[in-house]
Amino acid sequence: MKEKIRIASGQGFWGDLIDAPYHQVTKGPIDYLVMDYLAEVTMSILQKQKNKNPELGYARDIPDLMRRILPICKEKNIKVITNGGGVNPLSCANAVIKVAEELNIKNLRIGIVLGDNILERLDEILLSGSLLNNMETGESILSVKNKLLSANVYFGAFPIVEALNNGADIVITGRTTDTGLTLAPMIYEFGWTQNDYDKLSAGTVAGHILECGAQSSGGNFLGDWQSIPNMAEIGFPIAEAFPNGEVIITKHQNTGGRVSFETVAEQLLYEIGDPKSYITPDCVADFTSIRLEDLGNDRVRVYDVKGFPETEFYKVSCSYADGYSASATLTYSWPQALTKAKAADQILRKRLENLNLQFDEIRTEFIGYNACHGPLAKQLPEDDINEIMLRVAVRSQDYNSVERFGKEIAPLILTGPPSVTGFAGGRPKPSEVVAYWPALIPKKLVAPKVEIIEL
Repeated sequence: MKEKIRIASGQGFWGDLIDAPYHQVTKGPIDYLVMDYLAEVTMSILQKQKNKNPELGYARDIPDLMRRILPICKEKNIKVITNGGGVNPLSCANAVIKVAEELNIKNLRIGIVLGDNILERLDEILLSGSLLNNMETGESILSVKNKLLSANVYFGAFPIVEALNNGADIVITGRTTDTGLTLAPMIYEFGWTQNDYDKLSAGTVAGHILECGAQSSGGNFLGDWQSIPNMAEIGFPIAEAFPNGEVIITKHQNTGGRVSFETVAEQLLYEIGDPKSYITPDCVADFTSIRLEDLGNDRVRVYDVKGFPETEFYKVSCSYADGYSASATLTYSWPQALTKAKAADQILRKRLENLNLQFDEIRTEFIGYNACHGPLAKQLPEDDINEIMLRVAVRSQDYNSVERFGKEIAPLILTGPPSVTGFAGGRPKPSEVVAYWPALIPKKLVAPKVEIIEL
């Protein structure tokens, strides 16, 4: 058993800093690079891509990234774990194999975690008595079944552990929990069992701190953000993990950003729901038990985490088509910028009404005034506002109504209030609305499957 392992966050979402994984493997010692690419909406996007091309459906940044870092990872014996396989982990693995062959890299083992995609099994699952009711409304999934785009189970750390036990150098998964990517190396290296709930919860907390990339090392920091040094070259966080479950959050010394009590504590509050019951497939962590100690020099100790047994359910993330939407913007300048923008909004709404168009929702924002805070926005004297961007968005089950909305924007320029600019890019076009459907499924109905590809 190792005395310590270093697990580095490489991506907090699909579209994060492209160079972050490269810096993590080159700027200091690490044992594992973990990369989180998935969000709920990402799965539906990837499923639509796979429907058009069976070879797609994964984060397409990965092959180019592996071309940069794979030789370094092999040389330094750094293992890579990512859920960037999306809805097609096998094609993602094949793309990485192709890169390895181009680089003449031998003795590479890639673990693939499959089984999370249950879209084709819905009839079977419903017949078993699991109705996949919406966790927020209680409604049966039958109401949207014919419009579903994706349905994926959130697996945890143990399928990844199985891949590591089978000698995987790289593990590519589908919809694995963000925290499971970080927890898995700790289970594997330290021999933790499925009943070590305090330790599993400690690893889960570490994964929660790492999952959003640089958000725990100074990025998006709500405190004294102006004091964060060199954010242009911000370092992503690293978890130094120990067999007893203690973790030190840090970063490479020659990078920007900051790891402090405040940056780590702020990230701990991100998307946790009930802090005493942070539910994952592996355990239920008590976030109120967490203790932090700022050791200085970008090092924060995380310890004393308590946990409880896992539940009998997996969470399921589904998405479905829910009509169409479009949005458009116009900018009105001083004087009376806000008054002009409000008048243009009323003119537009009246014209849409006169056309008998059908919308589920029309939403207006006055950017520069209330787009962030809505009705809580501070009232400002008209003459104090230099310019206002009017943004109007519509949503409807009727494609033609949304399309016609797009044709009513440009006419406002010459048939509405004066001093308007900012119309560019042509008429806005309808785009498909993807809605989210969270549900629970008994674990006995779903089984992860681990495969190993060897080069």
